[in-house]
Amino acid sequence: MQNVIIVIHLLIVIALVGVVLLQRSEGGGLGMGSGGGGGVGGFMTGRGQANALTRATAILAGLFFITSITLAVLATHGRTQRSIIDGAPAPGATAPAAPSAPSAPNAGGVLDQLRQMQNPGGSQPPTPAAPGQ
Repeated sequence: MQNVIIVIHLLIVIALVGVVLLQRSEGGGLGMGSGGGGGVGGFMTGRGQANALTRATAILAGLFFITSITLAVLATHGRTQRSIIDGAPAPGATAPAAPSAPSAPNAGGVLDQLRQMQNPGGSQPPTPAAPGQ
């Protein structure tokens, strides 16, 4: 469901950028060409085109906000509210035992801890020596 809404959201964003770039600005706009704002054979007058682009911008902006809010609601739908206080140990509880001291100078690194997590019962492979040794 989220993927479908994301695709729709991206299409709306692309269309919104295009419609905004087509609008006449003080500098002339990208899609207006040169002249008095008349389209092909006077199909849309300057005022009619401005109204249509303004209306399209408003509609696309509304759809953008709706899809944004929908994505935010879907992202938080399955989450449970947690508090820092809930995870704190009780005042009388003791702290967990500290891990044993490393045998080598860099044996307590992150990689060694990951190796220990992968092989909890097995022996740890030897750590390579430091470059200066």
